[in-house]
Amino acid sequence: MLSPGTGGAAPVYGHALGHATYERHRPEQTLLYQLIERYWPEFQSYIIDTGRCLPRHVAREFNEYLECGRLENGFLRVRCEDCHREHLVAFS
Repeated sequence: MLSPGTGGAAPVYGHALGHATYERHRPEQTLLYQLIERYWPEFQSYIIDTGRCLPRHVAREFNEYLECGRLENGFLRVRCEDCHREHLVAFS
């Protein structure tokens, strides 16, 4: 049976029969993610064109944010021991 865990990265909802069910977080569907994905490369170009630079840790955080929680960047396949359903859990 899937358990809620302690990381809080993905929502786990109670099921009417007392079993936990898992629903993958989809960061690419959030407004914040879409805005950053759309404007981050343009903003980086603007900063470079104006002769300025961002601290490396800022660029790293934005790039890591865009990779976090996406299945194409790596995932773990988990299987419920009771019902044998499988879920993909994206690395965060």
